[in-house]
Amino acid sequence: MSRRQTALVVEGGAMRGIFAAGVLDAFLAKGRTAFDHCIGVSAGAVNLAAFLAGQQRRNHNVITDYSCRPEFINLARFLRGGHWLDLDWLWAITIRECRLDLARFAANPVPLTVVTTRVADGQAAYLKANAAELEQQIKASCSVPLVYRDFVRLDGEVMTDGGVADSIPVRHAYEQGARDITVVLSRPLGYRKRAPRLPALHRYLLRETPALARASLSRHQSYNDAIDFIRQPPADCRIRVIVPPAGFRVGRMTTDRGRLEQGYQMGWQAALDYLGSA
Repeated sequence: MSRRQTALVVEGGAMRGIFAAGVLDAFLAKGRTAFDHCIGVSAGAVNLAAFLAGQQRRNHNVITDYSCRPEFINLARFLRGGHWLDLDWLWAITIRECRLDLARFAANPVPLTVVTTRVADGQAAYLKANAAELEQQIKASCSVPLVYRDFVRLDGEVMTDGGVADSIPVRHAYEQGARDITVVLSRPLGYRKRAPRLPALHRYLLRETPALARASLSRHQSYNDAIDFIRQPPADCRIRVIVPPAGFRVGRMTTDRGRLEQGYQMGWQAALDYLGSA
């Protein structure tokens, strides 16, 4: 019997990405790096980039330090017309002070797919990561509409947060041939995403990008479809899930360093539990 192709899929979730940072750091510490394909969305793509570059604790430091600074998350600035999440500042300072090891990333034969959303049509774009464009690719994937007021242009296309079109790209992993898939989620498995409470306001705020507005309004459907796929995969596919425990208290905008550290340790322990049962 031929070996089944493996894939590692990592969800985003802004500051909730601290859980996946713990998971992937534990994988690095224990030498669990043998995947055929990695696919990441938003913070999940950033976590996977550091994982493939072999940079243990890099993203722990980014999330618990740089991302907690008011230069990055700032509601008052947003209310004055600026970014709530200033990715421009975050990318500039982390590239200067704790940059991804692009040479080691390029030397790793495991391919990384970075998921973004095309603003023009609201569809997911699955980008083959490369060292030359990696930092812009993952920035595009993290560019949450509205809270980051700009878009990232890649190869002539305007991109935004990959989670809008495909928050958990497990079906894409299957379509690419993976039959043994590990998924790292940023919420407990029982979570179901709800439809936006104020769809008219949503459409108004995204009125200049109507396709993106439509994709955003249907995001809960694609998210829940992915959860259903995980729960009931095709007969020829095994899916294992690493999820935060019920006590995980990190939200998208959490800056409490104690909670973030606890979330990281939860991810680390969840990875050890996974490795012990694999």
